This record gives sequence, C-alpha cells and structure tokens, in this order.
Amino acid sequence: MDVDTRMLRCLTVVGEEGQLTAAAARLGVSQPTLTKQVRALERQLGVELFRRSRAGMAPTAAGAELLARAGTLLAGWEEAVRAARLAAAEAGGELRVGFEGSTMSLLGRAVVEDFARRMPGWRLRLRQNDWFDESSGLASGRLDLALWHAPASMAERYAHVPLGTEERWVVLAADHRLAARTEVSVADLWDEPFVAIPEQAGVWRDYWLGAPERAGRPVRIGAVAHNADEWMAAVACGQGVGFAPRAVGRWSSRPDVRCLPVRGLGPSLVGLFRPRGRAQTPAMAAFAESCRLHLEVQFRATGGGRSPEAAAAQTSANGAG
Repeated sequence: MDVDTRMLRCLTVVGEEGQLTAAAARLGVSQPTLTKQVRALERQLGVELFRRSRAGMAPTAAGAELLARAGTLLAGWEEAVRAARLAAAEAGGELRVGFEGSTMSLLGRAVVEDFARRMPGWRLRLRQNDWFDESSGLASGRLDLALWHAPASMAERYAHVPLGTEERWVVLAADHRLAARTEVSVADLWDEPFVAIPEQAGVWRDYWLGAPERAGRPVRIGAVAHNADEWMAAVACGQGVGFAPRAVGRWSSRPDVRCLPVRGLGPSLVGLFRPRGRAQTPAMAAFAESCRLHLEVQFRATGGGRSPEAAAAQTSANGAG
C-alpha cells in the first residue's frame, strides 16, 4: 500500500498537537484541508485513527500504533531527501519553483537567465501551482519555493522573501455590463456570479473570491475552474467574473475579456514563499535576488506594482500620517 508522506506528516502533527486548529496552523494549511487529509488516510487504511471530541483529537489504538512508527518513517525519508539534495548540490542542483500564470508574465526569461549566471550548473525547474493543494506542493516537498500573489496572512504562515505588491483587478467578459468602464467599485461586483477555483485550494479560494472584503456577504458561484485556462475560458464565456493580479492584463491578450482596476480591493503581496523551518539555501537566495532586480524594472516600467522598498516607504508614510 502506498501512502503519501504528506498524510503521514499531517497524522504526526495532529497527534502531537491534539487538536486540528493548532495542527493546521503549524502545517500552514486550513483546518478543512487538514481534516480531509486525516479522513483520506483513515479511508485508505480502513481504520479510525482519532476519536474526535470537543476536547480535541485523541488517537485510537490503531492511531497510536501508527504514530509510534510514523516519526521514524518520516525521519528516514527526510534524511534520504537531504542526501539526494546534497549530492545534487555538489554537482550543480535543481531549484523547483511554483508559479502562477500571471506572475510568470512578470518574470519570464530574464529572471531564468540571471539565475543561471548567479548559480552556474544549476537548473531552474518551473511548475504551475496546483489548485488542488493549498500549499502548492511546498508541504510535500515537491517544490522548494512558490511564487505567489498572496494575502497578508500568508506572510505569517510561511517564511517568505517579499518582492513587492500588486493590485487585484477584476476580469470579466468583453460584453459584460461593466466592461465599458475604466474602473469599477468592489460594491458593483458582489451580486455577480464568480468563477471559483476548487474547494481544495482552501484559503486561496476565499481570497480570490474577495472574502475579506465581502464582510460576510454570500458569493454566487457561476462556475468552478480547475486550472488557469479553464478559469479564463469560463470568464470569457460569461459564466462569471473573477479577481486576478493586475499582471493578468499583460499576460492575456484575449479580445473576449476585459481587465479593470477595482476600487476598494486590497493589493496582493508578491513574494517567494517556503515552509517555516525550512532554511533558505544559496540557490533560493540567488533566485530571489534575480526576481527582485527584474521586478523592480517591471514595476517602474509599467506602474503595475510596487517594489519592497516602495511598499516599505509607503507604509512608513502612512504611519507618520
């Protein structure tokens, strides 16, 4: 029987914390996502691993037996991964970076080439972020870094290198009733159907539906998309509107959609994220510097975002006022 190491890690942390809320915070995932992982492991094994109560999560006899061995299994796997990465580093390694379609339009070939100059012999492996995994593959170790347009809360849950901020815009069909405007108010959109990403995306689904700004207003889901192409197609076909980073306007030249600024919608933090406790390697630092330099040029040329320095200066100015 094959078991995902991510499931074993979830099991171990739940067992150590004794409650889902604390375990979810430690793992950097939402509580519903963690609950699904534990239940999936129970279904796969065919046994109950925890007894749920108001007091928390207590392991069953089966759960206690598995917990007693899971730590050793994970430690052995992590040691094997470290050894493999060390061997790769000695010969020129591979840095695995997750990206959103719109963030890659901000970076592109210039960043890849600059990283190659900084880290000779290293290979940059780029993967589009997985909408069915709230951590985009960071928790399982499939990725070393994730390039995100993120809510501020992610800076508390993950170690990160901030690269700047960028506005969230609305994307809608070219024949939408609001398409002729130069900008819209967020209040104009609350009654619109939205194209959502899967529930498994956890906090990301809520963020891109504007949950923080909705203040409890219900959302109408017009369609659910499983990747960026499906999402854009659903918007173009009039199945709903959606929020996206401003960069999506430069990324998509489709004549059947419009991208408009939104008043009352907070900007995203653009950054490179990794799990807390995972040390930044020289390759990660080199890639972050390549991104920082190129984004500074992009932001100045397009006005599409703010560098970390500009964002910090604005924060100081607001505090002084």
